[in-house]
Amino acid sequence: MVRRFSSGRGNPVESNERYYRRRAVEERMAAQRAVTETARAWHAKLAEDFAARAAAATGAACASVTAITA
Repeated sequence: MVRRFSSGRGNPVESNERYYRRRAVEERMAAQRAVTETARAWHAKLAEDFAARAAAATGAACASVTAITA
């Protein structure tokens, strides 16, 4: 489920989980396009970091929903 919250100006704001997942995909694509091995490794590391943050955000969101409904 995608949740979007208002920024106060009526514009939808991306959730942390969605942002981290999007950035992980972008970094994976950048790693594939990278010319040097150094750049490839850096983008791959960033992709892993963003994927881990997305997983943590998913867990935190599930825990907060469970606490609210309990």
